[in-house]
Amino acid sequence: MDFAIEDSPEQTEFRKEVRAFLETAVPPGITHTVDAANQPREQYELRRDLGRKLGAKGWLYPHMPKEYGGSDMSSDEVMILNDELTRIGLALPPYYDSGGRMGGPSILVWGTEEQKKRLLTPIFRGEVRTWQLLSEPGAGSDLAGIKTTAIRDGDHYVVNGQKMWVGSAHGAERSWMIVVTDPKGERHKNLSWIMVDMSLPGITVTPMETLATGGEGGAGGGCKNTVFFDNVRIPAENLVGGENNGWKVATTHLEVEHGGTGRLQDRRVIGEFIDYCREKHNGFAIADDPDAREQIAEMFIEGEVMRLFAVRNHWLSHTNQPRSYEGAQYSLRRKLGSLDISERMLRIAGPYALTTDERWAPLQGAIEYFQRDGITSLHPGATTDIQKVIMARRMGTGGREREQAGKLR
Repeated sequence: MDFAIEDSPEQTEFRKEVRAFLETAVPPGITHTVDAANQPREQYELRRDLGRKLGAKGWLYPHMPKEYGGSDMSSDEVMILNDELTRIGLALPPYYDSGGRMGGPSILVWGTEEQKKRLLTPIFRGEVRTWQLLSEPGAGSDLAGIKTTAIRDGDHYVVNGQKMWVGSAHGAERSWMIVVTDPKGERHKNLSWIMVDMSLPGITVTPMETLATGGEGGAGGGCKNTVFFDNVRIPAENLVGGENNGWKVATTHLEVEHGGTGRLQDRRVIGEFIDYCREKHNGFAIADDPDAREQIAEMFIEGEVMRLFAVRNHWLSHTNQPRSYEGAQYSLRRKLGSLDISERMLRIAGPYALTTDERWAPLQGAIEYFQRDGITSLHPGATTDIQKVIMARRMGTGGREREQAGKLR
């Protein structure tokens, strides 16, 4: 019995169109990397160049409306576009742009028409890259506990405070953030959501050394930062969704962050690892061992489970189907599954797999990165425990009212 899914004639033609475009649009010299947020400057610029080409065609954020720089692409076409990028070791967007991925839908749902045209278009065209500024030293999973203030002063908000675990290497042109606009107000009802030009006076970005980045010496110089705000004046026209209504706006970007749209991610590392296990090394292939083959099969199955959860959520969100706990369910499975896969890789290949010197490291150090990422990814975007709480609330467990999924359109 054959369970393979084949393209329709229309999908086949679209796939050909995508391949032809990528053959000419992808700049020579782009290399595949498992760490899209932490690259040498040259690689980052090549990816930004590709992003602008995709954006000019409406393919950088293809599911978004045409009037703001997208192309209103169907969910099937988006998947084909992602497939073809994955085939050559890239993804959408081809560079780290968390603010665009999560901030974009937030502005689309809660912004005015003027804000959508002014703020969304340059992001979706690849002209502007964005970060999200959420966590603080005393507030992470408990986002409503932030302390950074934005006090209205005429046509501006004056921002003071600190955000951490921010962004990636090489900076960003803009960021979006949650701030306290009513310091004496009721919790959740005292917050606002605002876009920030990162070139404004009073903003200081300091790289952080973390397990995830490998520190200052990593490619690109680390990919997490602390951002300080010292009397930064932000135009009031950049506040999205209305003053003290930021928590409602946050329900959209949190829905995306918690997996509500799925993540059609590059799974090449799993495939490349399997190929590595099949290769002969000193006359022996790891896959020749029956115990190793069993572990490889379990690893592949786990990867497919995560992929199918992501595809389901992608379809639900982009076809406006009813949604409930699916986002948190996928996020929980992705966090636990990625850790499980990384541990299986280590059991299969042994400690040798953790070497990073490109002269002899398996897959140019990709397995070592996958190990670190499997551990550190348990926390960002809400911990596994938070994902379980979200699922319970969405199913109506323990509360008088069922929590609703965040709006995405």
